[in-house]
Amino acid sequence: MIVFEVHLVAGSEGKDLLSAEVLQETQAQVMAPAEAKALGFEGFPEDTNLRLVAVAEKDQRWVEKALERAPDVTGYRAHTVHM
Repeated sequence: MIVFEVHLVAGSEGKDLLSAEVLQETQAQVMAPAEAKALGFEGFPEDTNLRLVAVAEKDQRWVEKALERAPDVTGYRAHTVHM
């Protein structure tokens, strides 16, 4: 599994971070840090301008391309998570 640590423009809600098509095709899960922590993802700061996107490794590049095009994204990092 890949977890993207996505940093947003200050004040952005990140609701349109990924298109409906990308969400449907990849089954990506977009979470605020508190939601991610409740699911067992540790080590991410409680930041209102941070979203975590969990996706299967096979869909990493597709999600990465979508994040590169997203206007509210100031940067991101990909983390490999072994479950």
